[in-house]
Amino acid sequence: MAMTEDNITRLHINDTEYILIGTAHVSKQSAEQVKQVIDEQQPDAVCVELDEQRYQSIVNGDAWKDTDIFAVIKQKKASLLLMNLAISSFQKRMAKQFGIQAGQEMIQGIESAKEHDAELVLADRNIQVTFARIWGNIGFGGKAKLLMSIIYSIFSNDTISEAELEKMKKQDMLDGMLKDLTENFPKLKKPLIDERDQYLAQKIKDAPGKKVVAVLGAAHVPGIKEAIYKEHDLTQLNKRPPKSPWPKIIGWSIPVLIISIIVYTFMANPEAGTQQTISWVLWNGTFSAIGTAAAMAHPLAVLAAFVAAPITSLNPLIAAGWFAGIVQAYFRRPKVSEFETLSEDVASLKGFWRNRVTRILLVVLLANVGSSLGTFIGGADVLRLFFENL
Repeated sequence: MAMTEDNITRLHINDTEYILIGTAHVSKQSAEQVKQVIDEQQPDAVCVELDEQRYQSIVNGDAWKDTDIFAVIKQKKASLLLMNLAISSFQKRMAKQFGIQAGQEMIQGIESAKEHDAELVLADRNIQVTFARIWGNIGFGGKAKLLMSIIYSIFSNDTISEAELEKMKKQDMLDGMLKDLTENFPKLKKPLIDERDQYLAQKIKDAPGKKVVAVLGAAHVPGIKEAIYKEHDLTQLNKRPPKSPWPKIIGWSIPVLIISIIVYTFMANPEAGTQQTISWVLWNGTFSAIGTAAAMAHPLAVLAAFVAAPITSLNPLIAAGWFAGIVQAYFRRPKVSEFETLSEDVASLKGFWRNRVTRILLVVLLANVGSSLGTFIGGADVLRLFFENL
């Protein structure tokens, strides 16, 4: 049995009452409503749409100060960190428009749970698992389309009124939004919405006590209302998709092919082999250096990209961007204040280049993009010289 009132859905299952609050993540009214409901209902448990990682980022807002930029580069997380910062900045920019902290309704849920001695339940799936399941199921074309959509939304100057934002919480609007999402990214809806509805529903149902309040993004409420009456295997929902062997096969096949061709050409025609080697070095090094320079990197970081790219392109386990990024970080080490202003700086293209943290991440990314381009062009030239000298 379910009753809905002002974005609040009440469900009674066995002897437990579940109160679902559908919120907009940057709505001031949502945060106020969360406080009001928890104050009035005095629940035994409060579930929030957060995983451990996002919870820690909320309660430890100054954690950016302790970021080890060298570790980020070595652990191959530069691109992921850059994208997370960009997406976060978009939400914070919207929040700033309405004079509210992004995720304030979740913060309010955490604070109210503590105030009333209610059990706090982090009900959402690990965001990295969700990203992995999204990324592994949308194909190359879907990846490109999704990235372009995210980049456009990040730097778009479009604004919406708070009245329009509140309308987004109505179920008829949500149905339309989910329909658009399904049409644009058919394979995205399942891991992003459907699976998380199931995960959230199970965590809410497993929460202790006879009265449970759940603070949720409004888009999840319709799905949770259906999913909560079924049992869901959290272990299965937490599984990462198996990695395709093809990227690794292709990644190793190209360097093996290039090295084999150059070695064979050297044996048959040393002069042509020398030409191939020079072509490989120049194409790889030049494009990686151009990418690094485009990020306005330190001259020695540009040089590092030029020297590293021809070598790293022959070994899929290492990348030119790592070397360029480490050199950039050494000579242009970020200040603590630049970690503190990250979320504001990434809200604009100018800020991306101005902040030393994002400058390093851009150096890594663009050096790798340039190296990849140089690998294809340099490889094609090696093949050309090979066939010309058969």
